[in-house]
Amino acid sequence: MSDKSNAPSQCLGPNYRAEGEKPTATVSKKVRHDNVHVLPQTPQLIALLTMIRDHRTNRADFIFYSNRIIRLLVEEGLNHLPVIQQEITTPVGRHYNGVKFEGKICGVSIMRAGESMEQGLRDCCRSVRIGKILIQRDEETSQPRLFYEKLPEDIKDRWVLLLDPMLATGGSALMAVEVLRQKGVPEDRILFLNLIASPEGADNFAEKFPKVRIVTAFIDEGLDEKNYIVPGLGDFGDRFYTL
Repeated sequence: MSDKSNAPSQCLGPNYRAEGEKPTATVSKKVRHDNVHVLPQTPQLIALLTMIRDHRTNRADFIFYSNRIIRLLVEEGLNHLPVIQQEITTPVGRHYNGVKFEGKICGVSIMRAGESMEQGLRDCCRSVRIGKILIQRDEETSQPRLFYEKLPEDIKDRWVLLLDPMLATGGSALMAVEVLRQKGVPEDRILFLNLIASPEGADNFAEKFPKVRIVTAFIDEGLDEKNYIVPGLGDFGDRFYTL
């Protein structure tokens, strides 16, 4: 995880060119923690990530392609929730042994960039409750500081999908988990959904909270001297909301 070399490249799919070599693309770095889950590096995902990384992509397209990735993350996150058996009867009178989710869920976005992921969760889970946590860097100490939180009163009884598109050093995400723990949410009931992570941030988070599962689309090369994710995609909140 601490390797600073470039992420590996791989060939993408069997049918991308009628002639010549298959196209190659940089794929996510590998992880060594069992609680970090990276989305399959499919041609579709890499194409979507390429669009939102490109500095030429306008705001409307950035939002559209980001939302597609967010939907993939939410769907994968839901796969990690427990289910129980449920037998139903179909319209033709036959029995079917299926499953249903065990317990209630909610989303918690780390403001403001995390709010961009709320609609993707609502698209998959009807009437889902969503809480918010605002964490900003203290200018004097350069450390994350909690400014605001508004969470469902029964959050300790729910499975929590924590939402934040970028995981750089991990300071804000770590503090957000501490807030949830103080509200009585067990670590193993928290899933952190994230578009792009640095290896340093993912490593730090996974070691600090080994029972919290991270579902990310991509683990990048690393952090630069300013702790920006590289190659990254810039400031996600600015590109989603203002540019």
